[in-house]
Amino acid sequence: MHFLTAITTLLLVNLGFSQTGSLAGTVLLNDGTPVINAHIKIIGTTHSAVTNFDGQFKINEINYGSYQIDISTIEANKKTIAITIDQEKNSITTTVTRKTNELSEVVVNGQSKETKIETAGYAVNVVKTEEASIRNIQTNELLNTTVGVKIRQNGGLGSEVSYSLNGLSGSSIRIFIDGIPSSIYGSSFSLNSIPPSMIKNIEVYKGVVPGHLADDALGGAINIVLHKEAKNNFNTAISYGSFNTLQASANGVYRFKESGFTVKASLFHNYSDNDYKVSGRSVVVTGIGGVQTPITARRFNDAYSSTGGMAQIGFTAVKWADQFLIGFTGSDDYKEVQHGAFMTITPYKGRFLESNALLANLIYQKKDVFTKGFDVQINGLYGKRNRAVNDTAAAAYSWSGRRAIDFRGNEYEYTWGSQQEGGPTLAKIERKVASIRTGVSYTINAHHKVLANHSYSGIDREDSDALQSVLENTFKGTRDLHKNIYALTYELTAYDQKLKASFFGKYYYQKTISIDPAIEEGKNGTDVIVDEIVSSTNKDEGYGFATSYAIIPNITLLASAEKAIRLPDETEVFGNDGDNVIANTSIRPEKSKNYNLGIRFGMFKLNKHQFTVSTNFFTRNITDRIGLPIETSLNVDDELIIYVNQGNAKSKGIDAQLNYTYHNNLGVNFTISRFDLTTTSGAGTEFDIPNTPFFTMNGSLRYLFKNVVQKKSRLSLFYSIYFTDDFSYLTNQGSNTVGDDFFKVPEQLSQDLGLSYAFPNKKFVMSFDIKNIFDKPVYDNLSVQKPGRAFYLKLNYTINNL
Repeated sequence: MHFLTAITTLLLVNLGFSQTGSLAGTVLLNDGTPVINAHIKIIGTTHSAVTNFDGQFKINEINYGSYQIDISTIEANKKTIAITIDQEKNSITTTVTRKTNELSEVVVNGQSKETKIETAGYAVNVVKTEEASIRNIQTNELLNTTVGVKIRQNGGLGSEVSYSLNGLSGSSIRIFIDGIPSSIYGSSFSLNSIPPSMIKNIEVYKGVVPGHLADDALGGAINIVLHKEAKNNFNTAISYGSFNTLQASANGVYRFKESGFTVKASLFHNYSDNDYKVSGRSVVVTGIGGVQTPITARRFNDAYSSTGGMAQIGFTAVKWADQFLIGFTGSDDYKEVQHGAFMTITPYKGRFLESNALLANLIYQKKDVFTKGFDVQINGLYGKRNRAVNDTAAAAYSWSGRRAIDFRGNEYEYTWGSQQEGGPTLAKIERKVASIRTGVSYTINAHHKVLANHSYSGIDREDSDALQSVLENTFKGTRDLHKNIYALTYELTAYDQKLKASFFGKYYYQKTISIDPAIEEGKNGTDVIVDEIVSSTNKDEGYGFATSYAIIPNITLLASAEKAIRLPDETEVFGNDGDNVIANTSIRPEKSKNYNLGIRFGMFKLNKHQFTVSTNFFTRNITDRIGLPIETSLNVDDELIIYVNQGNAKSKGIDAQLNYTYHNNLGVNFTISRFDLTTTSGAGTEFDIPNTPFFTMNGSLRYLFKNVVQKKSRLSLFYSIYFTDDFSYLTNQGSNTVGDDFFKVPEQLSQDLGLSYAFPNKKFVMSFDIKNIFDKPVYDNLSVQKPGRAFYLKLNYTINNL
C-alpha cells in the first residue's frame, strides 16, 4: 500500500511538472512604436526570444510556474517583469522607455506596413498619397516621381497614357484597382481620372509580380489601393487652373457603429480645354506654292471631360465579414482627338471619342474563416463598357486652326471624307465585361503560409458603325476574349523574422474568338451570309521567387526572379479605332525572364535626421516582345498603328532612391534610373529600341513651417525637378546617314513649385502650384508635345469624424 501511494504521488508530481504553456508578447515604446530586435530572456531557464518587426515574440513549452523576464534592447532601457505561466496560452504587452542619454547612437524605428511590403523581397515601392491628395497633383504625376517609373503620356489631361517600369511599358505593365485589372473599368475610370484623395497608397512592383496579383504582368504591376477604412469621414476638393482645367472630387464613408452597416460613396469630375501651345517640325502653316512656315500654335481640338463615381453599401467589421460591400461604378468621358499617333502637319478638327461604363461590384473579405489563419477574399465586377468614335468631317485644317490650303491657295478636303484615313465613321464598340478574383490563404504558423489565387476576366465585344449599311449593322462582328490565371504561393519566415521568402507558380490560359459576317455567293447564285471565324488559344506556365534577408533590422538584401508570361490584350488582338490601332489576330504572347537584386538601408534615425537608401539591379530577357513596329523614316508619319511581335529584347540597368527627413520639417527625395533596352536585327546587329528614354532623374524637396499667420496652422513648400535624357523615336540609320537628329527628342528638364496652407482646424487646406516653372518644351511618346507652364489653385475640405 505504501509502495502504491508513493508511485501515485510521484506520477502526479511528474504530471504537474510536465504541464507546459506558451507565452506570446508584444514590446512597445512609450509612444506605441514596436521595439524591433529586443532580446527576451526568462531568468533561470534556457528560454529566450527576439522580437520581430511588429515588436512581437513567442516562447513555447514553458513549465507552469512564476518567472522573471529580462527585456533588453539598444534603443530602450532594460526592464524586468514578473510573469506566471498557469495555462496553455499566456500573453503580455509591456512598454519600455526609450534611452535619452545616447543621442549619437543610430536607432531603428518600428516598420510601417509600407516598409514591410518593401522588405518582403520584391522590387517594390509603396507610394503614399496623403500629401498629394491636398495638392494639384494627378495620380499619374505622383507615379512619375517613383524610382524606375516613367509615365508616357501623349499630351495633356485625358490623353493616352502608358507606364514604363525599367524599360518595359504598355500592356507589359498591368494596372490594378484593388486587385482588379483597371482595363475592366475602361478609359473613363482610370488613373487619368481617379483623384489621389480616393487612394490610400500605390504599390509598384518592378519585374516580379507576387502571386496574389494573379495576372499576366510581364514587366511589373501597379496596384492602386483605394481607401477601405470604416472610419466616418468626408472629403471634398475643387481645383482650377491653366487651359481652363477644372477638377472636383468628393468622397465619404459612414458606418453605423452598432450594426456595422456601412455606406461609401465617391464622385469626381474633370475638364480641360488642353489648349496649350505647341511648336516643332510638324507645327507649320502651308502657304501658296507649298511653302511651310513654322509657327507656335495652340491645340484647338483636344478638350477632355470625365465624370464618374462609386457607391457601395454593406457591412464592415462584423462577425461574419471584415468587409461585405456591393455597389456600382459609373463613369463617362469625352475626348477630342487633335492628331494621330504622331503630330503631323494637318491636325484633326471634329474627331472625338466618347466612353461610358456601368459596373456592379462585390467585395467580400474575412479573416479566420472556419479556423484561425484561414483568410478569404473575393472581388467581382460585371457590367457594360462602351466606346464610340465620331469622325465625319472631311475638311482639312492646319495648325493655325483654319482650313488648310493646297499649293494653289484653295481650301481642300480629304478625298476619303474624314479626318483620319479610312473614311467617315460613327464606330461603336459595346462590351460586356466580367472579372472575378478569388484568394484564399492559410497561415499554418508563424513561419509558414500558403496562398491560392484565381483570376478570371472576360470580354464580349460587339463592333458596329452607324454609317455602314443596314445589312452590315444587322450582322455585326463580335470579339470574345476569356482569360484564366491561377497562382499558388508558399511563404516562409525564418531566423527570427530575418529571412522572408516567397515561391510561386502561375498557369495562364487565354482564348480569343473573332467573328465577322461576310457575304458569299451561294450554290444557286444568291448571296448568303457566312461567319468568318478566327480563334486562338494560348497556354503557358510561369514561376518565380522573392526573398529578403535582414542582415540587421535596418539593412536588408532583396532578390527576386520570375519566368513571366504576357498574353496579348484586347486592343493588340482586335484593334481599337479610337486609339488608331488596327487588329492583329496572329500576335503571339511575349515571355520574359526577370531578375532583381537589391539592398535597402534604413530607415536610420540619428537625432532628428532620418534617411533610407535603396538600390536595385535588374535584367529582363524578353522573347517575342509586343510593341509598335520599329519606327523608320518610311512609317514615321503613319496615322494608324499596329501592335506586332518585335522579336527578342533585353533590358538591364540600375535604379536607386534616397529619402531624407529632418525633424519632420524638411523632406528630400531623389531617384535615378539608367538602363539599356536593346533588340537584334535579322542580320544579328544589336541596336537600341527607339522611343524609349534610357536615363531619368527626379528630385523633390518639401519644407514645413508651423504657426504661420495663425497658431496651429501649417504651411508647406514644395519643389520638384524632372530630368529626362535625350532619346530618338527612330532607329539609328547608321554613321553615314544624316538627319538622325531630326527624330531625336531633346534633353528635358522640368521644374514645379507649390505651396499648401492648412488652417488651424485642420479641415481646410488651400494649395497653389506652378507646373513647368520656366516653360521648357516637354515631349513624350513619338515626340508629342506636353503642356508648358501652368498655374493651379485647389481648395480641400475634410471632416474626419462625422
